[in-house]
Amino acid sequence: MKKPLIGVLTALLLAGASALAGAAPAAATVTATPAVTVNFAGTVALSNCSGSLVRLPASAAGDPALILTNGHCLESGMPAAGQVVVNQTSSRTFTLLSASAARLGTLRAVKVVYSTMTDTDVTLYQLDSTYASITSRYGISPLTLSASHPVQGTSIKVVSGYWKKTYSCSVDGFVYRLKEGGWTWKDSLRYTSSCDTIGGTSGSPVIDTATGEVVAVNNTGNEDGASCTVDNPCEVDQNGVVTVRKGINYAEETYGIPACFAAGNRLDLTRAGCALPRP
Repeated sequence: MKKPLIGVLTALLLAGASALAGAAPAAATVTATPAVTVNFAGTVALSNCSGSLVRLPASAAGDPALILTNGHCLESGMPAAGQVVVNQTSSRTFTLLSASAARLGTLRAVKVVYSTMTDTDVTLYQLDSTYASITSRYGISPLTLSASHPVQGTSIKVVSGYWKKTYSCSVDGFVYRLKEGGWTWKDSLRYTSSCDTIGGTSGSPVIDTATGEVVAVNNTGNEDGASCTVDNPCEVDQNGVVTVRKGINYAEETYGIPACFAAGNRLDLTRAGCALPRP
């Protein structure tokens, strides 16, 4: 996993962690302009990870804003295999960045809307501010989560707010099951080798350079060539064949998230089409 503090992970393991043109009406939806150039606008830095200010395709300007990062970046500790956290109180803060990665200000959460490391590796925070208020104060619009499955060969950028660094590569392919320690993730996205992400890039948005939309969230990579251990995920195909790719990095797709939210950015895991794990 791409957290920067190896000691934190070691401590958790030793402690017995399971692993690792006109005014729009107030209710108008936020319009996302396709990106010509992907930059740091909309990204955030956490204390130990990266993240992004995101909207769903149907989010409105007056909705409470959301921050996307990894499940293993959760401040209360990495969720165990099978664990799902919903609506947990949080006051976590995030540093909002400009297009040039300058610090604009601090955003604050009121709760963890959803967090898990089962099937995927994602945390979504709800902020104490709306998209409209953030745009008005900082001139920053949220990134949009794509509702479509990413496509092999697509040009992407992984944008790390923690390191203020961007990685450019392509979608190399998809992994039936990605196993790391006690966790298993489904249909993970594999990068081509030029996205050589490091610790601290966890939670970075993976952005389609043609649309400017978020298609995945960066989460891990095989560091040492070991098989299926913490920091050394392995690929498992439909027949159970294990493949290890030393130095290759991965992300978890996010296209399934919008189906799990109702109007007002309200989480509803019972909605038709929602496949996120439930508590």
